[in-house]
Amino acid sequence: MIDVQHITKRYGDRTAIERVTFSVNKGEVLAFLGPNGAGKTTTMRILTCFMPATEGTATVDGFDCSEQPQEVKARIGYLPETPPVYQELTVSEYLTFVGRLKGMKSAALRERMPLVIEQVSLGDVRHRLIANLSRGYRQRVGLAQALLHDPPVLILDEPTVGLDPKQIIEILELIKSLAGSHTVILSTHILPEATAVCQRVVIINEGRIVAVDTPEHLSARLRRSEKISLTVKTPPHNFADRLRGIPGIVSVFAPADGGVYLVECALGRDLRDELARFIVTNGWGLLELKTISMTLEDVFLRLTQHEDGMGERSGGETPQEARA
Repeated sequence: MIDVQHITKRYGDRTAIERVTFSVNKGEVLAFLGPNGAGKTTTMRILTCFMPATEGTATVDGFDCSEQPQEVKARIGYLPETPPVYQELTVSEYLTFVGRLKGMKSAALRERMPLVIEQVSLGDVRHRLIANLSRGYRQRVGLAQALLHDPPVLILDEPTVGLDPKQIIEILELIKSLAGSHTVILSTHILPEATAVCQRVVIINEGRIVAVDTPEHLSARLRRSEKISLTVKTPPHNFADRLRGIPGIVSVFAPADGGVYLVECALGRDLRDELARFIVTNGWGLLELKTISMTLEDVFLRLTQHEDGMGERSGGETPQEARA
């Protein structure tokens, strides 16, 4: 549905993005992650035909963003970081105006607008001036205008900015519900949001793609060891030393207060059964045993702070060489 091949954008001597390459499958929700200034907004502006790339090609649903911008815009719903709303209009007036700009016929607009208003929970404020709405409600109005013409592709830049926790959950559930029927690119700095709604992530840093994969695969490729958290009721004084004697255990962090022990095992070794048996057999009282996974935050920080460890790529992706 979206295919980006080696796009570069230069402003004079400054290169904002360089040879950015990724694709988004039809019906997929993709997270687009990166630090401030990494090139996320530049990439989105090229995809939405706001500006052309200096080099490379980007297509949406088979249409070239540079050569066929009107066809591309007809297939995209775009929510920029700052919602494009007119504060002197009511919500209904604004959505009517946007629908006409998008070329919607009156009958289609009358049918579609109540559905979108319900989707983003704007029913209680549909007749209020946008100027009198909170930032969270203005964000919902911006999302409503992106959804109004039911586009096959949605590009959402920080869609939960300004929302309270309940509203964030509602918007994320809405985005999840769009998977399959819509192709979505979601830019966010809140990494748990990406984990909650996206099948894959693109991580960009300093204008270059450093990773394209699922959060799970990225975690597996960057993980250097297996980690297990242990809570034991009555561990002996030499408990950590006895754990270190088990083959496959690399290190044991023993807290001074006898609380939670962190056991680091060789990569690929699952020692949970052996550890549980060892503790229970000795009668020390196993209260908790769990693996510690590498979170998307860990992956993000590793890749954007120039740490080593990407290894070989999987999943058939062909982004630029990782700069981990």
